[in-house]
Amino acid sequence: MKFTCSQQKLTKALNTVSKAVSTRTTLPVLKGILLEASEDGTLTMTASDLEISIQKKIKADVENGGSTVVVSKLFGDIIRKLPNENIIIEKTEENNITIKTNSSEFTVISLPVDEFPNIKDNDEARSTLSFDRDIFKEMVKKTGFAASIDEAKGILVGILTEIGTESVNMVALDGFRLALARENMTSSEENKFIISAKIMNEISKIVSDDDEEGDIDISLGEKKASFIIGSTEIVLRLMEGEFIRYRDIIPSDSSINVVIGRSILLESIERASLLAKEGKNNLIKMSIRNNLMTITSRSEEGNVKEEIIMEKTGDDLDIGFNSKFVIDVLKAIDDEEISMNFKTGTSPCVVRPVTGDRYEYLILPVRIPSM
Repeated sequence: MKFTCSQQKLTKALNTVSKAVSTRTTLPVLKGILLEASEDGTLTMTASDLEISIQKKIKADVENGGSTVVVSKLFGDIIRKLPNENIIIEKTEENNITIKTNSSEFTVISLPVDEFPNIKDNDEARSTLSFDRDIFKEMVKKTGFAASIDEAKGILVGILTEIGTESVNMVALDGFRLALARENMTSSEENKFIISAKIMNEISKIVSDDDEEGDIDISLGEKKASFIIGSTEIVLRLMEGEFIRYRDIIPSDSSINVVIGRSILLESIERASLLAKEGKNNLIKMSIRNNLMTITSRSEEGNVKEEIIMEKTGDDLDIGFNSKFVIDVLKAIDDEEISMNFKTGTSPCVVRPVTGDRYEYLILPVRIPSM
């Protein structure tokens, strides 16, 4: 195997595929990247941790075809440190790898190709669909933060994607909050799948870094899914199990409705949270009176009071929240104004757009001690 490729192309491809390299494994080959050079001028780079596999194809000047597995961290560190010029990579008779530029030469060991996992298997696609890149990124941004990070919570570490014939939903929840994003998208058939939020966030980053055009093509099998993003293919394991019946959780009615500026609310809560962090549960209190929302927080370090003009219908209300949960929601939304819907001081708050139904966020309140 011998090929030549630019340092920039190799670096960019490495940044993509290395997201799938296993950092905690007893199998040395899973710490590697498979390089496959074809005489048609294609270099295929693949990494896998058995849960997610990423394959990237780039153009190269291939003199001799072949394959090898290189240690990801060392190979990546070398390529990134080399100057921006063409790099010659060759597999020697001793099965080592030489990396050459005009002024540098490295020799590194290779790992056995036959021990590298086959990312393609017999899990035939049940269905295929196309996803607009911008819609996908926006929906992951709006929901991914609300999934649980506790692996012991099983299915709650995932994002549920529901494909309808005219719309698509993404849903995540962790027991304290729920995030639902909804967008218009046509599909020939209905489907749904659950993928861990951690992996969905990585896919979203790959989409952002990819400078090619076109939709994301998704193939769904019984246990696996394949995402094709330009010249990158991601094969991952679907989460198994039934997602929580989230529609039963979201209140269908409310007696107190507030319309308020998102940015000013976010800034006020961020200031109040400076003292909330010193207390318990990042607790802030919202007092809703007439056309004024008063946000307070108190700790041993001091106290804070913020006042915001708003529009309200319904009764007055005092309610407490973990400030982080509210901040996360407000950062995920781009609207200038939002609608906050309440029922009682112990019932969930539901955040929605002032018009439309593109998102819904449910945030559980925290019991308010005397503040």
